[in-house]
Amino acid sequence: MQWYVVASVLTILTSSQGIFTTLSQSNGGYKYDYSTVPFLAEVFKVALAIEIRIRDPPLFPIPNGHLQLIVSSMLLWRECQRSPSPKMTTDWRSVRLYPIPSIIYLVHNNVQFATLTYVETSTYQIMGNLKIVTTGILFRCCLVDIKTFILNFKGYVWFLNFRHIYISCSRLFLKRKLSTLQWMAIVLLAIGTTTSQVKGCGQASCNSVFSSPIQGYMLGILSACLSALAGVYTEFLMKKNNDSLYWQNIQLYTFGAIFNLAKLVLDDFRSGFERGAWWQRLFNGYSITTWMVVLNLGSTGLLVSWLMKYADNIVKVYSTSMAMLLTMLLSVFLFNFKPTLQLFLGIFVCIMSLHMYFAPPSVLVDLPLTAKADPESIVEVSVDRRTAS
Repeated sequence: MQWYVVASVLTILTSSQGIFTTLSQSNGGYKYDYSTVPFLAEVFKVALAIEIRIRDPPLFPIPNGHLQLIVSSMLLWRECQRSPSPKMTTDWRSVRLYPIPSIIYLVHNNVQFATLTYVETSTYQIMGNLKIVTTGILFRCCLVDIKTFILNFKGYVWFLNFRHIYISCSRLFLKRKLSTLQWMAIVLLAIGTTTSQVKGCGQASCNSVFSSPIQGYMLGILSACLSALAGVYTEFLMKKNNDSLYWQNIQLYTFGAIFNLAKLVLDDFRSGFERGAWWQRLFNGYSITTWMVVLNLGSTGLLVSWLMKYADNIVKVYSTSMAMLLTMLLSVFLFNFKPTLQLFLGIFVCIMSLHMYFAPPSVLVDLPLTAKADPESIVEVSVDRRTAS
């Protein structure tokens, strides 16, 4: 399966995620507990990965009476043809690296909420485009070759001794080198997505973009760096060995489900169990549209895992950026969103960026043809060499 097929499907699913979430609202609010949606999405991904791992078919057949999900078959068709007996690394030194992305995303989500306390929503969306550039920087410059990451427990429940943690910075993270044209394309993508989100000056929004406290901008930059770090590190996990994709998904999303469950429990304690325990309200207020949100979010995660395994982070960044623009266009027809000149300019710049990054250099630059010299035009020049007597 070609990466651009998966990236196109990811663009459509990511674009529809915001639309389904909006349609799941009732009278401007949610009848369900929206914090349960990420947890159920993680459980869905883990359950699907475990089912596929147990079946372990050579060509992924579809048994009678049970329709396998289209997304999972797309992800595993290529892999099942490659290796009928997938590899599974169960060594603790490998498994212990998988909670790290969940921890980074957990910190990132809290930084997002903290950022929104200092800046407006429009400013936050514009600053969120910094993750495009930070992903490119970390994609190229982040140093790793993690040899040891040891948590040494000293017998205390809430105490971790990190004395044995060290990172060997002997090689570049993903050993990728971006050309000058690709760097220009990444910057253009950030400019294009930002342009599409900027409102007109007549709407009294130009001054508000730069009127937030400095803490908001610093937290926005930190949020972009954490988002890029989580993505690049996940790609490193997916490519560091030849393990089966769905075995890696089991590890990755199991820890994701654990951390989301911990958040639900923590929210219960913070609220004093006013709404009851989390399992009592898990499916309260759920409708068909809400379940579409869960399935969409879970399928999006599986597609991202595939891209991390067989493509790279830059492809994912382009896919999600195009999804944002596609969502704006669909909102024109679904939610009476009024398109602006900035939106069309941003779409044009992003399309140019897409072409610049993925097109071969020979298509972008007209290289001069090397003409052969005409034998008749060659003039022999005789040189007298005199030796000093």
